[in-house]
Amino acid sequence: MITLTRLLACTLIAASLSGCGFLYKLDIQQGNLLNKTLVESLKPGMTKRQVTLVMGSPALVSPFEQNRWDYISSIRRGRSKMETKDLTLHFENDALVSIDGDYFSEDADQLIKDATKYKRQYPDEKRPDEDKKKRGGGGDTGQS
Repeated sequence: MITLTRLLACTLIAASLSGCGFLYKLDIQQGNLLNKTLVESLKPGMTKRQVTLVMGSPALVSPFEQNRWDYISSIRRGRSKMETKDLTLHFENDALVSIDGDYFSEDADQLIKDATKYKRQYPDEKRPDEDKKKRGGGGDTGQS
C-alpha cells in the first residue's frame, strides 16, 4: 500500500512539473521575421508600397511620425535571455531614404541546427551520401 502511494505521489509530481515548463522550454520568436536577403533587397527610392511587398507590414507606425516604420523581432531560445532586434526605415515623400538598426542575420549553421533539432533521422539518412549512392538509396533516381 505504501509503495502504491509513493508511486502515485511521484507520478503526480512528475505530471505537475512537466506542465509548468520545468523540463522543457520552447523557442519563441515574435514580430517580423527579418533576414539578410530581405533587408539587402531594400533600396533607397522604393515606395512604401514596394517596401510593404518586400518586408510585410511594419510592427510600429507612429501616428505622429508616419515617415518612420519600425520592424521589431525578438527570439528566446529555451531558457536563454531574450534577444530583441529592430530595423527602422525612414521615408521622405513616400520614398525610402534610410535604413537604421539591426536584424537577425542568417547564420547558416544555427539555422540548420534549429531546423534539424527535432527531426527524426532514419538509418538511411545517417549514412554518408557516397554510401547511399552505392546502395541505391540516395536522392537522384536518374528519371527526368
